[in-house]
Amino acid sequence: MVFLHQINPSRKKPLSSVIPETPPKTSKSTTLNVEKAAKEKDKSKDKENEKDESVCEEKMISILADAGCTLFNNPSSTPSLPTDTHKFRRHLNHLFTSSSSSDPSILSDFLTGFSSHIRNPNNLRRILVSAPRESLLRNLILVPSLQLQLQLTLLEKLPEYYFDVEVSNPNGSLEDDFARLILNHFRWLDFLVDPKAFCDKLMEVLSVCPIHLKKEIIGSLPEIIGDQNNDSVISSLQHMLEEDSELIVPVLDSFSNLNLEGQLQEQAITIALSCIRTVDGEHMPYLIRFLMLSATSVNAGRIISQIRHHLKFIGGSDSHSVRGKKLKGKSRVDNYEALVLEALRSSLRFKNILCQEILRELKFVVKAQDHKVIDVWLLMLIYSNGGLLQKSVEKIIKKNIIEGCFRESLFDQCIRGQGDLVKEYFSSFLSVCESLLACKEQRTREFGMQLYASIFDEFSDTYSRQEVLGVLVAHIGSGSSYEVSAALETMVLLASKYSKELIPLSSYINGILDYLEGFNIDNLHKVYEVFSHLALAARCNADSVGSSIANELLMIIRKQVSHPDLKYKKMGLIGTLKIVSCLGDRKNAACPSSSQRTNCQECLELLKMSLDSCKLLPRPLTLFYDELIALLESASLQPAITEWIGKHVGEFEAVYLSDLEGGKLLSENSFFDLEGNLWMNLDGHLSPICLSVLPLVASSSGSSVPLQILPAYFRLLSVVERVTSEGSLGGIDALLGCPLHLPCSKYFARGVWLSLTGKQKQAICLSLYYGCNWIRELLNAFCTQVTGDLDCLSQATREEITVKLRKRLRNLIFLESLLNTSLKLYPVSLPELHLLPEHHGSSCFGKPSFLGNKDSKNEKKRISESSQTTSSGKRKKLTSDNSQTLRQPTIMDVLRKAGVTISQEVPKSGSSDLSCKGTESQSEELRSNDPNGPVDISAVTIVLDAQRFKCRPLQVDCLSILSFSEIQDSNSDPAIELPLHLYLLRDLHYKLDDASPPSKQFPLGSLRAPPVLNKMTASELLNKIRPLFPSLKKHFDCAVFVLKEEGDETYQERWKTQSASAGNPDIPDLVISKPAVAGSVFSEVLFCVSKMLKLPDIQMDMQLLLDLLGAFQPIGVPEIVLSINPLPSAGNIDYMYCGAYSFLEGVMDIACSFTLPRASEVIATLESVVSSAKSFVGHLLETDNKSTNLVRIQKVLPTLCSRLGSCARKLLMQNWDDENHPHGSKSKGDMIQKILHIYLEYSDSTADLLEEHACSILPQVHSGKSRSEEAVYGFPTLCSATFIVWYRVLYEQNLTVLNKLVKEATVIAKSASDVRVEAVSLFLIKLRQSVNVLVSLVNMCKIHEKVNVHAMAVKYGGKFVDLFLKVFDFLEANFQVQGDIIIQLVKELQKATRTIQTLCSEAKGSRRTMITTKIPATKRSMERFLFRVKALFHNTSSGCTFWMGNLKHKDLFGQVVSSQVYVDQNDASIDQEAEDTMEATVNDDQATKSDSQKENESE
Repeated sequence: MVFLHQINPSRKKPLSSVIPETPPKTSKSTTLNVEKAAKEKDKSKDKENEKDESVCEEKMISILADAGCTLFNNPSSTPSLPTDTHKFRRHLNHLFTSSSSSDPSILSDFLTGFSSHIRNPNNLRRILVSAPRESLLRNLILVPSLQLQLQLTLLEKLPEYYFDVEVSNPNGSLEDDFARLILNHFRWLDFLVDPKAFCDKLMEVLSVCPIHLKKEIIGSLPEIIGDQNNDSVISSLQHMLEEDSELIVPVLDSFSNLNLEGQLQEQAITIALSCIRTVDGEHMPYLIRFLMLSATSVNAGRIISQIRHHLKFIGGSDSHSVRGKKLKGKSRVDNYEALVLEALRSSLRFKNILCQEILRELKFVVKAQDHKVIDVWLLMLIYSNGGLLQKSVEKIIKKNIIEGCFRESLFDQCIRGQGDLVKEYFSSFLSVCESLLACKEQRTREFGMQLYASIFDEFSDTYSRQEVLGVLVAHIGSGSSYEVSAALETMVLLASKYSKELIPLSSYINGILDYLEGFNIDNLHKVYEVFSHLALAARCNADSVGSSIANELLMIIRKQVSHPDLKYKKMGLIGTLKIVSCLGDRKNAACPSSSQRTNCQECLELLKMSLDSCKLLPRPLTLFYDELIALLESASLQPAITEWIGKHVGEFEAVYLSDLEGGKLLSENSFFDLEGNLWMNLDGHLSPICLSVLPLVASSSGSSVPLQILPAYFRLLSVVERVTSEGSLGGIDALLGCPLHLPCSKYFARGVWLSLTGKQKQAICLSLYYGCNWIRELLNAFCTQVTGDLDCLSQATREEITVKLRKRLRNLIFLESLLNTSLKLYPVSLPELHLLPEHHGSSCFGKPSFLGNKDSKNEKKRISESSQTTSSGKRKKLTSDNSQTLRQPTIMDVLRKAGVTISQEVPKSGSSDLSCKGTESQSEELRSNDPNGPVDISAVTIVLDAQRFKCRPLQVDCLSILSFSEIQDSNSDPAIELPLHLYLLRDLHYKLDDASPPSKQFPLGSLRAPPVLNKMTASELLNKIRPLFPSLKKHFDCAVFVLKEEGDETYQERWKTQSASAGNPDIPDLVISKPAVAGSVFSEVLFCVSKMLKLPDIQMDMQLLLDLLGAFQPIGVPEIVLSINPLPSAGNIDYMYCGAYSFLEGVMDIACSFTLPRASEVIATLESVVSSAKSFVGHLLETDNKSTNLVRIQKVLPTLCSRLGSCARKLLMQNWDDENHPHGSKSKGDMIQKILHIYLEYSDSTADLLEEHACSILPQVHSGKSRSEEAVYGFPTLCSATFIVWYRVLYEQNLTVLNKLVKEATVIAKSASDVRVEAVSLFLIKLRQSVNVLVSLVNMCKIHEKVNVHAMAVKYGGKFVDLFLKVFDFLEANFQVQGDIIIQLVKELQKATRTIQTLCSEAKGSRRTMITTKIPATKRSMERFLFRVKALFHNTSSGCTFWMGNLKHKDLFGQVVSSQVYVDQNDASIDQEAEDTMEATVNDDQATKSDSQKENESE
């Protein structure tokens, strides 16, 4: 470099010495002569230069002396400056400027002398060190004519002193650090003569400075160079930063202190963002703070996005920190991460725009793999700062958890091993856990439970764990059922893992035991499980605190069991069995006990006490047996306990069985003057015993009902037998074939039944009821023998049991049909044979209904009403007198009392699932409605189903009968077994309903949910029934074959023959219809398949999904496969989806020849297949987006969707005969609604199809009720009767399309500018289509005057405006380019809003409450629309004018209404209402109007 030629040879060599030039080739003698001459010449020049420099130095001293400055007053002191330094600087500047024309050498001699003078370090120190006021150098630099040259000279001098302080005296004073002294003279100068030249020289020197001096200079740049050359400074610093990332902190300081504007500020931010990935961890907090504080509304999104993607938060990139962690145990990583969090937190506290941008950014991250640990911390930091954004943070966390975007592992990375970081935000994490556990969504609560467990595990200090337990106890006391349940599950989780750790903290949770009466049965199990774990740990611990916990729990349970109130007895029984499950477990047999009795002895005492306390109370005893059964099936108890239970069940034979001789009763006795017979004897004359049902019913008294505990008692007997006999039931196999002693079959004849007394009819009903439940438990017990792999059973024994199980199922169907018919003729409240989960309190154990006891009047009335049906097949509405008298009057009641005519409510949309419950049950109810007519055995037992929740449930093992194949001759008909399969399919239907995720907190199906099934997850259920998938296909094929063929007159006789072989008596009124059975099997199989495909659990298990789809494959290669390129391979998931769809599509062609219900069930199942494929794609995108299966399904999915839409269109275009329709027009409307949804949703272009139907097809439907009208545009299903269905569906689909457009607008706003223009144009076209659909639908109100049509226009119109407002920001951003199109869009939408305003006015005038209830929300939406339009034109300044005024009150046809005041002549309490309307008008070459009506109501 040029400036190095003045460096002292002892310090730095000039560049010429570093890079020598290559000399030309010459002879040796010539070279020596030349070198000798050159040396002599250089010596002479150096002497001359020294003379010249000394002369110039003397001249410089003279000039300073003339100006008043004495340079050498004292060799050790600083130069003496004049008092008036301003005069001194003016004198020098005048001298040099005036002499530049007369004697130019003065300035150059002065500078030469100055350079010569400062070669001596002592001289340099003297002029650098400040005098009493300022140093000499400072004054000289402030002379304009000298400034630039002196600055350049000093900068060239700077490299000589780079390493002085660092090498010789690193702790020296400032006077010894020449480099820093020189830099100090450049700071805060009053002016710069040539900023650019000085800045360029400074950057040149800076590039070769050592690191410590670089940091000093870079940090001082804002004080040195000013604001004139920021662009070159930024570029230079960027280059240096790329070479050495250690300069990041001073560079960021310079960026912060420089006055950067516009593009330079963005360039600085870009430089900082590029360093996120490479900067060391210790520098990261400074970088983050700079970025966050530099954020503006323009760049905030970019900054947050880069921080999210490139900040390696957990386990940073600081290698020194990692080594420090290994050596010292305390990591610098922890420190830097805490500093990063603090930098983020402080920035977010003072910049709300950053919080908003973070929430906006995270709201649109829809894939789990795209979320990072920093996302969780950003949300927690916003949450910890408090304020209004806490609710927004909670919503985002809940939404991401529900959608599967947040997983437990993500939060575990924040908590596990990061206790020091989380500690400062401990309260915030606890608050988030509280909000999660209080959610209604099961997934969110499970997530909250895992977070509580992680926090409890990570923080082992007493204070933190006390806080966690305190919050959980608060949850338990919240009163919300799902919140209480989740909190108790969390307690169970903690107690099972940390029982010893919880013992010292038990005082914080002991208070739960004081409020046991407030818990339901499920929660009681959890409470006692928590304290049972603590009691077990306490008994193994000699600590006095631990032993007191166990003693207190045992004392509470003893009191509860012996309490006379049955409510507390129930709690004691549950607590007893929970303690037995912990203390009596074989794994804990060796656990030492600190008490006098062993754990086994304690358990036996509790069991004996519990049994003695409820011997005379059937329902508590049933609960005790059921709990004991669950315990035996789930735990391995100690032998002494199992032996005691075996002795107790040994009394079964003496109580319930009677001896037979030759298969006949020993004596023929009558009971209540009723003769009895042996029914259903499968062993014939070999049977030694029978079940005494009728005698026990007759002998029942008010103190004991043995038959009520019979099912639970037998179940316990069978479980004990299996446990003690290695799974075999050989010791009680005689019970499977023994007959039942029931009333004689002659009493079921019509004439004889009418002659019976009420007591006799009740005895018959109860006998049949107990017989049904006995057979149910037989099936539950012995199905385990054929489903399990038992080595102790021979093949012959298995086959014998299989035949008997099939016969017992026929017995069950027969008995339930008889019982259903009997209950129709004589309603009886049946006793409950297991404890119902919904019952609670003392009423839970009310005495059962036995002979001689009367039920309550309300119960009698409810049962009686449930058995009655109207002539049209609809059940009467069940209401009780108490509920009517206690119900608070509604506004509808007040209006009715006032004499106002109430219009009908809008029919609710049908269920999304077209199951047989909604279609088959209605027709079957019609077939079996007449109690005096023949009874169809295959029909749904409606009256019995109303009380089925009281029956014992069938276990999942019983469904294995579906796979049994009876050995028949070649002429046998497989259809004869369809009634058995139908019964099991209906039971599977119920189980799938209960296993499905509930759409509401308390699903309707919960009343019939079996207690055992409630403990089985959907995944467990699916794996249990996995072997039955091929059987479902087999029975479905059989049903289709039966439906295609003509009726079989011999089917009835063959069924009776099979029924007689099972021991069923001949009842003439019981009939069976082959087509009805086949149709029901057809519907049930489709429903079960559809339900299984929709279960979320099946998407998680690919093999299970393949098994289900593989069971429904067609014969040969599916036709769909041939249309896909490349062809899917057999066995792959895409091939299976195509095959299942192709099979069902083939069934669709057959179903179209049947009835609309059959076809609608098939189309619903086809939709389930396509929906399952979509869900599977979504699951793969979240978990494994590189899977080959993902690519395969994505290729076949468009084909499946297109074919599904075509199938739905085919159904809509088929003419279904209403006259032969068995379900009525209302049910037909529900089916058409579902089919129409599928047709529109799966079409190639839903928006185009909506516009076509709303604008062209639907307006052609007349409002009349003529049934002879022709099909509109080829749609026979579209007529005046079904118009309301099409009308509603078009509204709903249009809202769906608009909702997608709202999301699309967000994506377009973030897209690149080169593709944005075209995307915006296409978006506005789609938006215009959606507006056109709304306008057309609303205008149909002028033709159709039905109230429900107007109500839907008001309701869906308001919802549309609400969604439309969400794209207003997008429209405003693109108004400058697309202004004309947007104005036309607003004009068009105004047509609909004006009509809706008129509908609202008319509804209020005519008191149509069905419409008026929807008016307030719609009014608010339209008023918001009005003012957003006003804001749009105001903000865009497009030159359009906007005005509001009063509108005349007009009706739908534009006629002016004379008065807007409606007076109620009949009710003086209702004040008059006045309605003001507002109109907004936009003028842009044409007048544009938009209106909104504001209502002022006085009440």
